[in-house]
Amino acid sequence: MGLGVGGLVQNISNIIERYLKKMLAESREGYIEIQRNLLAESFNCAPSQINYVLTTRFTLEGGFVVESRRGGGGYVRISKIPLYDKFGILVQICNLIGSGISEHGARGIVKRLQENSLISGREASLILAAVSRSVLRVALPARDQLRANILKAILIAILQTDSEKQEQ
Repeated sequence: MGLGVGGLVQNISNIIERYLKKMLAESREGYIEIQRNLLAESFNCAPSQINYVLTTRFTLEGGFVVESRRGGGGYVRISKIPLYDKFGILVQICNLIGSGISEHGARGIVKRLQENSLISGREASLILAAVSRSVLRVALPARDQLRANILKAILIAILQTDSEKQEQ
């Protein structure tokens, strides 16, 4: 049973992602700088594969900022956006969600919150079920707007401190 071309691409993407996340976790500065071409040579792949990993696995919704500098000494800087207090997190997330968000974007936010132990696996599953395309059966852009409103409401309810809930 072969992997096929798609399986090989997915596998190398996973390996590159894990490698970069490990480097980032070990970084004292809170960011890493890489050169696409050198990284591509290390993994014996095309630089476009590195670009694919950066654009699909290191997203703002996932809590990363990717900056690129072109030219001879060009590099890519990957930074992890830290999550601080719950109020700050809510503000960050609500700003990120904005007035509309795709299902992919919502998944990224929920995954990041779960990875940071701010929501449980069960809460993540419930949120994703509530904002899935199969449940929100309305046309775009209304679907992304509805998803944003639902996602914000659920996250505010979950992440509010107990004292804030009692004040309501």
